Parts: sequence; C-alpha cells; structure tokens
Amino acid sequence: DVKLIPVKVGEIPCEWVLAPGADPEIRLLYIHGGGFVSGSGGRYLPLAAHISAAAKCAVLLPDYRLAPEHPFPAGLDDCVAAHEWMVAHAPSGPAPAKATFIAGDSAGGNLTLATLLALKDRKLKLPAGGIPLSPTSDFTLASESLKTVHDPIISSKTMPIFRDHYLGDKTDPKNPLASPVFGDYHGIPPLLIQLGEHEMLRDDGVRAAKKARSDGIPVQLEVWPGMFHVFQSHEPLLPEAREAVQHIGAFIQAHVPK
Repeated sequence: DVKLIPVKVGEIPCEWVLAPGADPEIRLLYIHGGGFVSGSGGRYLPLAAHISAAAKCAVLLPDYRLAPEHPFPAGLDDCVAAHEWMVAHAPSGPAPAKATFIAGDSAGGNLTLATLLALKDRKLKLPAGGIPLSPTSDFTLASESLKTVHDPIISSKTMPIFRDHYLGDKTDPKNPLASPVFGDYHGIPPLLIQLGEHEMLRDDGVRAAKKARSDGIPVQLEVWPGMFHVFQSHEPLLPEAREAVQHIGAFIQAHVPK
C-alpha cells in the first residue's frame, strides 16, 4: 500500500514515498549514500517506506548529481534545491509544508549536514531537524576510527578515493560544506545522529555531534552497540534497525511544530 510518485525538481529526478497514514504536510528529504559516486534513491525505497510509516511523513528521494562527472558542490546544490522545492510542494502538487526534515546516510549524511549549513549560509528556510546516519564529516581523514575500526561494510582505503572524486583538486578538504565537522552550527535545527559501534566513520559522527553541541545545538547522539555502517537499511531483518527507525520516527514527530 506504499505510494511511489516520481517527480522532477528542475533537472533532478526524485521520487515521493508515502506509507499508509503518512501526512503529506510533514516532509523528509532523504539523501542516499554511495560515496558521492554511486547509488540512487531507488535503492532506498524500502528504508524510505519504513521511515515514512514510523514518522507518518512523506519522504522525497532525490537522485542528486554524482562525482566525478559532477564534483563538489553539484550534489550539494541539488540537495539544497530539492529541499527548497519540498518546502512548497506536496506529493499532490504545490502546497506549503507544515514541517520539513533532512536525513541521509554515509555520503548522504555528509550532505545532510552540509545542506543544513548551506541553507543557513544562503539565508533559506531551514528544516525542523536533521538526521545524519553514519555521516562522513571530515575529508582531512583525521578521525581515529578510520585507522582503528575494522568495518565489515567499507574500507578506510576507499576514503581518499571518494574524497578525490568528490572534491577534485580545487576544493580545500577543510571547507565546511565538504567537511561539515568544521562547520558553524549556530542556528542549525536539532540533530539526531545514529552510528554503529563497528564502523570506520563512527568518530566522524561523534566529532560532528561534539561540534554542533559546542555551538549550542541540541544533539541526540546514538552509537548502537554491535552495529555496522548504515545498519538501519537492514530493517526489517535486524531488530536494532527496526528500533533505530522507530527512533527516527519519534524524533520527527517530536519536532513537528504544534
């Protein structure tokens, strides 16, 4: 009974996902992972449907431009544009949102944080909350867990390759829109950050949470014992994934303006 509605935001292919009971006035932009070079919204239809059901919201999956053909900031610009469009468009057509949220995993977690920072910098409407899952946050590759954690899903050896494809040779890895751990989070909405204990990007997420908290932002940080990179996408196979998705739903519902 899940509804899938393809749309285009300018030149960006997108798809709405609505589980039964979803409120189309509450909208989540979900930014897929894939190392900035691969992936698509279509791979995330099951997770989007589970989140839509848990949060009772409409989920928009954008197919943002990918590197190396479209390096930074092309994908980020697409995510900003998709959120701007989502503020004013429902699955049924033009209609203002009651509340919007942004979520994403891995590269999409990076883009979740970067989109929040970019929206603030450009003085555009901010969402009610952000939900980075296992985000990449530091392309200087300084996080300790990159060196110490054996990640069963991805290898730290891939990180310089993803970075070089995404940033090219013209972008400083310390640019906050490329490495959000260096961002200024003052004025950013509350965050829910979910990480697995056994993932190389764990400290990227922890450090991003610490920076946002130091800037006065409420952050709900969850490091799930025994879990791996983007374990939420294995719902409904894993009970931890089911519970994590319920936490996402509760966070969204708690931050919808009353």
